Amino acid sequence: MKNSTQLIVLNHTKFGENSIVVHTLSRAYGRRGFLIRVGKKGAMSLFLPLNILEAEVHENPKANLWSATALTALDPLSGIRSNLYKNTMTLFMSEVLYRTVKDGEGDEALFDWCRRSILTLDALQTDFSNFHLLFLLGLAGALGFSPTAQDLAPFAEHHFRDIRNLLEADFSEALLLPLSGETRNGICEEILRYLEFHTESRIDVRSLAVLRELYA
Repeated sequence: MKNSTQLIVLNHTKFGENSIVVHTLSRAYGRRGFLIRVGKKGAMSLFLPLNILEAEVHENPKANLWSATALTALDPLSGIRSNLYKNTMTLFMSEVLYRTVKDGEGDEALFDWCRRSILTLDALQTDFSNFHLLFLLGLAGALGFSPTAQDLAPFAEHHFRDIRNLLEADFSEALLLPLSGETRNGICEEILRYLEFHTESRIDVRSLAVLRELYA
């Protein structure tokens, strides 16, 4: 059976000479990997982290790994792809999603929240240095935890007041909260520990080191 669906790219791995497995999030399938044949190297730009694709998914009840064809990008995300800082954020965000959302999990609400988050980051012109922190807090809510400041207190160490301010401010105000690079990095690690605890996942995000350097 063949279905047209939207996919958010989380990660991809090489599979043989001319194929990759693209790990995605979708409304219909939650988190799932699809086998995709690739040709020219230029086509790999379709599989950048958090790209939003339209694809034909070929369901096969006899196979664990389904295939996807006729892939197109639904949005160029030019606001992200032209900015080193935003690109690094999407790498970080996609890694977090890849490690927190289990295969077969996910629902329409989670997909829609992720899609809105990606398009919001793409549209922001300035003052997005706190965005990944708000993404982590929003992800906790999208996964069903909806943390309060007190919930995060055991993980907050020296940044409880800043985390509380992020939670209590509205989105535009939270983006403008003045945080040093060191404080922002500390908050990020603390929220990740909270997510690890509640998802029972090891969230070893390699791109966090790059994010630390950019926002030092």
